[in-house]
Amino acid sequence: MTPVTRQEVLGLYRKIFRIAKKWQSASGQIEETIKEKEYIKNEAKTLFRKNKNVTDPKLIKQCIEECEARIEIGLHYNIPYPRPIHLPPMGLAHKGRTLRHQEKLRKISKPIYLKSHDEVS
Repeated sequence: MTPVTRQEVLGLYRKIFRIAKKWQSASGQIEETIKEKEYIKNEAKTLFRKNKNVTDPKLIKQCIEECEARIEIGLHYNIPYPRPIHLPPMGLAHKGRTLRHQEKLRKISKPIYLKSHDEVS
């Protein structure tokens, strides 16, 4: 990892914890706010630890982009959890396509901010 990339990753990590420190839930309830703050911290720790040994520059860049997307979406919608995608079952396959092809299309159509979510949860 280059020094510039390392600084960028550490900056994102610090930014997430600053966001968690100031976080207010949409409902305004104290219990909900505490629960969401803990989720933000635990999710960040889990994903950053999972990816700490990544050395491929393209994969590092993808992880950084996912992190930035999740931060922006979380702040915009005031929801710390990843936004689900809704695809109808077999909605991507054409007539006569196999289930394997359907699964491949679903994987390709998954937004960047959900790439690591399924691996961790």
